[in-house]
Amino acid sequence: MTEKISTLRDNAAIRWIALLLLALAMFCSYIFMDILSPIKDLMQETRGWDSTAFGTMQGSETFLNVFVFFLIFAGIILDKMGVRFTAVLSGTVMLVGALIKWYAVDDAFVGSSLETWFTNNLNYIPLFDEIGVSPFYREMPASAKLAAIGFMIFGCGVEMAGITVSRGIVKWFKGREMALAMGSEMALARLGVATCMIFSPFFAKLGGNVDVSRSVAFGVVLLCIALIMFIVYFFMDKKLDAQTGEAEEKDDPFKISDLGKILSSMGFWLVALLCVLYYSAIFPFQKYAVNMLQCNLTLQLPENGSFWAGDSVTIIQYLIMLVVAGFSFSSNFMKNTTLKSLFMAIAVVALVIYCYMGYMRGTAESIFAVFPLLAVAITPILGNYVDKKGKAASMLMIGSLLLIACHLTFAFVLPLFKGNAIGGTIVAYITILVLGASFSLVPASLWPSVPKLVDEKIIGSAYALIFWIQNIGLWLFPLLIGKVLDKTNIGVEDATKLDYTWPLVMLACLGIAAFLLGVILKSWDKKKQLGLEDPNIKD
Repeated sequence: MTEKISTLRDNAAIRWIALLLLALAMFCSYIFMDILSPIKDLMQETRGWDSTAFGTMQGSETFLNVFVFFLIFAGIILDKMGVRFTAVLSGTVMLVGALIKWYAVDDAFVGSSLETWFTNNLNYIPLFDEIGVSPFYREMPASAKLAAIGFMIFGCGVEMAGITVSRGIVKWFKGREMALAMGSEMALARLGVATCMIFSPFFAKLGGNVDVSRSVAFGVVLLCIALIMFIVYFFMDKKLDAQTGEAEEKDDPFKISDLGKILSSMGFWLVALLCVLYYSAIFPFQKYAVNMLQCNLTLQLPENGSFWAGDSVTIIQYLIMLVVAGFSFSSNFMKNTTLKSLFMAIAVVALVIYCYMGYMRGTAESIFAVFPLLAVAITPILGNYVDKKGKAASMLMIGSLLLIACHLTFAFVLPLFKGNAIGGTIVAYITILVLGASFSLVPASLWPSVPKLVDEKIIGSAYALIFWIQNIGLWLFPLLIGKVLDKTNIGVEDATKLDYTWPLVMLACLGIAAFLLGVILKSWDKKKQLGLEDPNIKD
């Protein structure tokens, strides 16, 4: 049956173009989010950032969202001003924060009067120091302090963008393939992780001269592109509202009682807590994953002047990664069985080539870059399954079990292969791919469940609250990982010789807690008939 087209939203091609604009903007923001993660060792060598400084700076991304409640205000802005205004605002805020972070790690900051000021100030923050949540500390490098301020501002923008994109997808896809759309958006956005892992070290080491500011500058350019994507989306969304007669500004003003409706929902709390546990075991880990692999894998760098040591291999490997992502993702939409099988076969062959190249390059970042690739392939499958069959709560439980297994493998199995380059690399690849697959279960099952729990009028506030609760974990755990690393590696000066056992065990415990909550959520859903296990698309 042909779909009747009366608005842009009813045109499948147009609504997927709208999704693509949002996804590309988030792709760029994901790159900047982890832009320093694969060069943690270089930050220690060139800027004197130990694990505590690195973790404190990384955790600062969510500081204003959590402790100044910016995310709550972002949700109010979204409900009050609408998707398109908030999208452009979030893109602008991200760019401003990124520029500050870039200056903080640039050579121009070194020796400046601003560096002197930051060295002598922000060592004590009243109240925040007393309760142990200050984003700065005594002896924290000045560059890390200023970078933290820039990252805080960027964090406000990126989390605002996150809830805006979720709300935008609901607006364009409600009653249609919403889980597939959300899963596809996150699959594309998470290619930013692989892009970051490949190109951040590439730019930092370009020409044989280490300069970490080049990596951040690369991220800044991409955030300019993200802002352009949001501006284009602005005009598409405006035309849609002109066709539907919907107004961006809400007739009913935001009321505190709206938050009460959300907070009184047991289902909402279970989903929110699942989110914070699950994301806290993934995003903070990403910031340390490359360094963890450096510490646990026996890798040999290729000889200088060889093909594997050249800059061209980076570009070739990235192009092969795009082949893996493109063909595996596209195969989900192929109705011809033969063509579908061909696309998957090409993706598998390209993935094997990609992994071989990562091994030959002998760098941890090129190995971890495989992280989102399996997620890109299966997220649309999972989203489509949730749309048509349901079982969202069950998928969250499966994702938690995979999460536990992966972190425990990193903690106890991978170190056993120290000295065995091939064996260790294979274990690392398999575990990283499975971890990425478990991560794909969240956008495909958790985010589409939120509209089933709250009134449509306050979806923006509901997403904001979930993101705010999630941000508590994203602030806390990068900091905790850094502190645990320093406490369990006293006297270890080499950043590639750290013992990551206890941080990984801590992250596995988050997975255990998430699994138990998943069991409770499934039971609650059955009791209250929330519809979390029901399909999104009704016959």
